[in-house]
Amino acid sequence: MASKKQTIEIIAMACTECKRRNYTTTKNRKTMQEKLELMKYCKWDHKHTLHKETKVK
Repeated sequence: MASKKQTIEIIAMACTECKRRNYTTTKNRKTMQEKLELMKYCKWDHKHTLHKETKVK
């Protein structure tokens, strides 16, 4: 039997300054089609920076 695609997807949040993946979170693809961008704390830069959605490898 074929399985349907899941609507909830696991994503990683990458810092825009140091390019490291610091956080993972989930996202509902049906309600949010655009890429997620949040201000989060980067422990390597020691400040709040913009984190953008990337794929989990």
